This record gives sequence, structure tokens and C-alpha cells, in this order.
Amino acid sequence: MLDLMEILKSLEMGEMSASRAKKLLSLHSIERIEDLAKFDVGRRMRRGIPEVVFAQNKNLGDLKKIILGALARTDCVLVSRINEDHYKRVISFSKRHHLRIQTGKNTTSILFFKKISLSGGKVGVVTAGTSDIGIAEEARLMCEAMGCKSITSYDVGIAGLHRIFPIIKRLVGEEVDAIVVVAGMEGALASVVSALVDIPVIGVPSSVGYGYGAKGVAALASMLQSCTLGLSVVNIDNGIGAGAFAANIANRAASRKSRD
Repeated sequence: MLDLMEILKSLEMGEMSASRAKKLLSLHSIERIEDLAKFDVGRRMRRGIPEVVFAQNKNLGDLKKIILGALARTDCVLVSRINEDHYKRVISFSKRHHLRIQTGKNTTSILFFKKISLSGGKVGVVTAGTSDIGIAEEARLMCEAMGCKSITSYDVGIAGLHRIFPIIKRLVGEEVDAIVVVAGMEGALASVVSALVDIPVIGVPSSVGYGYGAKGVAALASMLQSCTLGLSVVNIDNGIGAGAFAANIANRAASRKSRD
């Protein structure tokens, strides 16, 4: 099947009728893989966000079919939360099929890609503690899938507040377009960062904590109650959602800069 640009070029050159183009475009919008998965293959063109597969609890054989099917139609697919007992087997599968991948630290999410075009957007990704790194790495993988450069610094939480200032200075100097802050416990780092910069900040409460505010509940409540402006908050452990939001901001900013 022709890809979107080929359809449009054929229509422009008069090699295809409008009715034929309409039919191909409608077929292009949803891709079925053996009645197992339905891909929104037009999402990247429509929203700038690549296909994401939530792998948790998926059968390994089905997951492999989905990955190959997605890469047959798109340049990249981010597979998140692969079951730990499947992770090494998925890595081996990617090597057998000569698939290009990016992995992250402390996460089983994998970015599969054929090519990634850099957009010029820049996103900072920071964490309060080392326990938050896996969620931050999901955000980084999503940003990179969307063509953004990621600048990361981990374990800079408020228990040692002096640690945040060098990375803030770097992110401002690098002119990042958005900053993702992942924090558990009381989640205060997102408010601190938002108070120091004139850059959009996306807070990700992580499920690190115990007692009354366990499983990220205190961090979520704290970020939602923040009195600093310019802070947006996603759901607990939603690194991928935060990465998509940050990269959308960064890509729009990069697009405006290129026009200016």
C-alpha cells in the first residue's frame, strides 16, 4: 500500500483520481494486524505523536507481530512496560530481525525505529531520586521518538537542594523548550523547578513513597496543589504522557524558530 506522501504526489500529478485517493487515505488511517491490533497510523501526521504500544500483560507472540506490523507502516514505535520475563526475549527478537532499538535505564520500555528526524526541539528531563529514573527514561524515549534532543539529570531532589541549581543553569543555557520533572515522596521538586524558570514544566508524580501518601498519591496531590504557575501535571508514573506533552511543546517552538 502507498504511504501518505506517495498518495498525495500521485494525486497532484494526475496519476490518481480523487475518489481513488480518498479510498487509499481511508485505508491508511487504520491498520489491522491479524485482527489483533488496530493502529492509528495517521497519528504522527495528525498529532506529531508516534504509535505507542502498552505491552504489559500482552502475549509475547502477539507483541512480536504488533512490533513488526507497526514498523512495516511507520518509522518508529515505542513499546512500553514490557513484562520483565519477556524483555530479554524481545531484545533477542530485535537482533534476529535486525531492528534498530533504543533502551532506557531501569525500564523495560523500548523504542523501535527505522529512522528518526531531529526536529530541533529540546527537552530537559530531571528526577528527584534514583528510584524515579525508570519513569524519566520513558519520557526521554518518547521525546527522542518525536525527534527532540533530551538533556537529562537524575537524583537532584530537594533533600539536597543545592544539586538542582547546576542543572537548572544548564537547561536555561541550552534553551530547552520544556522540562519534565519526575518526583515521588512529597513531589516538591516540580514546584521548585517551576518557580525558578520561565519554561513550561511537566510534573510526573512517581509511585515512590510509603505510609499515608503511598504509591505516588502524596506526590500527585502536592503537584496539583502547587502555588507556582507554569506547572502542568500528568498522572502517576505517566512518563510517556509527559514526554509526549513536552515534545509537542518543543516541536512547536522549534517550528516557530525555523520560520523566524
